[in-house]
Amino acid sequence: MITILLLGLTLLWTIIAVLKEKGKPKPSYMHAIIILLVGAGIALIQPFKIERVDAGHVGIKVNLAGDNRGVGKYEYKTGWVIINKWINKLYEFPTFQQSIEYPEQSVITKGGLSASIHPKFNYSLKAGDIGDMFSNLRIPVKDIEQGWLQNAIVGAVNDVANKWTIDDIFNNREQFEADIIKESNKRVSKWFIISQLRTNIIPPQSLQINIQEKTNAIQKVQIAENNKLVAIAQGLERIAKAQADSATAVITASGEARAIKIKQLSLNQEYIDYLKVQKWNGVSPTMVTSDKSGFIISPGKTN
Repeated sequence: MITILLLGLTLLWTIIAVLKEKGKPKPSYMHAIIILLVGAGIALIQPFKIERVDAGHVGIKVNLAGDNRGVGKYEYKTGWVIINKWINKLYEFPTFQQSIEYPEQSVITKGGLSASIHPKFNYSLKAGDIGDMFSNLRIPVKDIEQGWLQNAIVGAVNDVANKWTIDDIFNNREQFEADIIKESNKRVSKWFIISQLRTNIIPPQSLQINIQEKTNAIQKVQIAENNKLVAIAQGLERIAKAQADSATAVITASGEARAIKIKQLSLNQEYIDYLKVQKWNGVSPTMVTSDKSGFIISPGKTN
């Protein structure tokens, strides 16, 4: 931008010099040519440039020459910054959360089994320690991601995986990855904060088959357990129904027995009356009177 500005000013001065010469009897354009050449030369070789530090970033100004080579002044600001490209360089480091994914790599779990990981995680830089980080590493953030940071993360994954069996990893993956985050932050917490790490771990093919068979076996056990519970429920239902039917039969039988008893009592009385009728000779009793007071009832006689 500064180069373009200087070229514009050089061109303007050249035009002004040419216009001044046109009014003279014997114009000479040598002065204008000199202005153009000198101005263009200065514009092309001048060392200053303007760079913009984007919002959410920290600009680090680095001295490339002199006794103070390395990190010079750096400011936590955004906007336009003028630097001398001959002796200075501006690096930008993001202070907001970044997401990064590393290519597939192998790790060794407890027991000597190999597994593949494809780690993906978020990180953020500690803004107040970026200058110290650059003083130690002296490379841009992308180079740090693919070098120092990658070594730290992969090393943490390996060290944690060595303490876990493959079965424990897949049965408690959330805790496994939480342990990796904890170990990673121990190693990089001076400058970084690691979060939301996913290993995307893949077991070896032979183990995948075993895991699938184990999963199928567990599912079969769960199905059998469910069937058992269903059978128990159905049995209890049948027992309850049988008890209800039995209670109904008892109540019905009790009613019928009572009815029979009442009928028996009634039939006994009728039977007595029947016997009386059977003994009757068919003659009604007669009454005999006498001179004396009183009367005599005489039963009838049969012929």
